[in-house]
Amino acid sequence: MIGRFVIPLISLVVVLSSITCSAQLSATFYDATCPNASTIIRNSIRRAISAERRMAASLIRLHFHDCFVQGCDASILLDETSTIQSEKTAGPNDNSVRGYNVIEAAKRDIESACPGIVSCADVLTLAARDASAAVGGPSWSVRLGRRDSTTANRNVANTDLPSPFSDLQGLIDAFDKKGLNARDMVALSGAHTLGQSQCFLFRERIYSNGTDIDAGFASTRRRGCPQSGGNSNLAPLDLVTPNSFDNNYFRNLVQRKGLLQSDQVLFTGSTASIVSQYSGNPATFAADFSAAMIKMSEIEPTLGQNGIIRRVCSAIN
Repeated sequence: MIGRFVIPLISLVVVLSSITCSAQLSATFYDATCPNASTIIRNSIRRAISAERRMAASLIRLHFHDCFVQGCDASILLDETSTIQSEKTAGPNDNSVRGYNVIEAAKRDIESACPGIVSCADVLTLAARDASAAVGGPSWSVRLGRRDSTTANRNVANTDLPSPFSDLQGLIDAFDKKGLNARDMVALSGAHTLGQSQCFLFRERIYSNGTDIDAGFASTRRRGCPQSGGNSNLAPLDLVTPNSFDNNYFRNLVQRKGLLQSDQVLFTGSTASIVSQYSGNPATFAADFSAAMIKMSEIEPTLGQNGIIRRVCSAIN
């Protein structure tokens, strides 16, 4: 509309300033500039998960690890440079987080259709939603308009991402710091209905002979995770249906069959009743998971004139 009228320079500055200040996420953000963005990304993600079903878990986790460090700004995708300390080499991410190549492939597809329009942060946010839907999980409406960061923060990645060895209060505090409550935390932990974990992250638990772990489950897991060596050996986080999104993760916790310490502690204290509810009502879990993913995806988004649109997700333009 501005192009049809002659507007005094001062008025134009006021208009642009207003647009910048009022910039916000919107479900229709790309409708005019890249109307097929969601479809292009969905198709790319579906291809990746068809090739490797485990990738669904990896993409949801990648989004989570991005949002917990300076907001959902695709900072986790940046490679190391002389001026950037990459989050990829932070303790919780190094040789663990996967899916970078899948996001880059989706970004290439988007760049072919709409160069310089769709941020890597939005690609990653949509990818997590589409990954859930691709393996039988819920879908949800994603508000778009995030910009990409020009920095990463390895230190925050090392301090703010929850540990698999956390106790319940530690988990509650870590999520509260990001504006997520205990119910959000339990729902988001339900993403562990998918994916696998490395032996060194659950070894202590399965050899503990503790009262919070089923003896038969511990014995089964020991076969693939020796007391020494085999650190990278994998075991499914959900023993029953590791490649399908359902509520079996919570049923496992009720049976003391959570793989990680940070899984099993959810069935204690103030969150035990939430686990029980989700274990008996998959629809409630799916609805709460969707709501929590939306809430998480809107942690401190970079908007308006802040940030950039990266052409390649791993590097600054």
